[in-house]
Amino acid sequence: MLQILGMQGIPETVYRAMLGHQEMSVEQLAEHLTLSTDDIRTALDVLFERRLLRESLEDPGRMFAVDPLAGLQELMAEERRHLVERQQQIAERQDMITRMLAESELRTVGGRAGDEGGVERLDGIQAVQRRLEQLSCNATRTVMTFMPGGAQSGPALTAALRNDESVLRRGVTIRTIGVDSIRQDEATFEYARELTGRGGEFRTVATLPPRMVLVDNSIALVPIDPVDTRKGALCHTGPGVIASLVALFEATWDVATPLGAEPDTERIGLSEQERQLLVLIAQGHTDESSASQLFISARTSRRMMASIMERLGARSRFEAGVKAAQLGWL
Repeated sequence: MLQILGMQGIPETVYRAMLGHQEMSVEQLAEHLTLSTDDIRTALDVLFERRLLRESLEDPGRMFAVDPLAGLQELMAEERRHLVERQQQIAERQDMITRMLAESELRTVGGRAGDEGGVERLDGIQAVQRRLEQLSCNATRTVMTFMPGGAQSGPALTAALRNDESVLRRGVTIRTIGVDSIRQDEATFEYARELTGRGGEFRTVATLPPRMVLVDNSIALVPIDPVDTRKGALCHTGPGVIASLVALFEATWDVATPLGAEPDTERIGLSEQERQLLVLIAQGHTDESSASQLFISARTSRRMMASIMERLGARSRFEAGVKAAQLGWL
């Protein structure tokens, strides 16, 4: 229990002593534990931050040790608040970046790609694949990828791993974020394990924005149409767009679950995208119209809804909405 709360060394010793001797003052604790009063006060600061100390209502100014389970519950509640805030920040960044990319596409389609000196349109999957191979060969520092869509095809995974191995051999860092559902697909999960086994990094989250590849924090590929990636991609080099995409990736990476750990969906409730999906479904939108507003495919929308229902133990979409509201997820 104490390890979960981050307790070790002097703070743990002081905490255990206070549990058995609530009446002891700082000086008495120092004498009892043969520590200096400065050591005791530093430990008390740590314990207070961990929510393991509270001020006495009967004797203001005196602190007492709380039960470790109560402290853990408070700490987890605070963690949940921070994660919800973080998810909201990510959702806001996604929305901002989606608008920026839409504006860039309009400039490109209008024949003025050179105006901003940072957008190139690649039509068709073959053009995108050729550019990805070129970028991989030229990468010198980092390749960061959003891999939405869940299970990937066998040929795509084989090609990706071959490409990744070439990049990693040159000392380039690879970080990839997939969706939690890939943990249930043997082939895709095996690819993720192979990648990490060769030196790459892989994490997962409940949902992701459209596919994105960032190379050396200077070039980004994003789909022209998030719903149909076969249409091609936009290649961005503009500093403003790149900085925003890097910030989005880093924020998502921070809240993603490392490959070796199991995602704790109960701890974080709903992602902002999942919450928006539930709201749209409750308003009567179909999978297709909900997906369109969230810039995801209808298949991704249905998969997200199935995941939400499974996590909530709901037998219908209506019941999922009711349970989510009861848990304070909406």
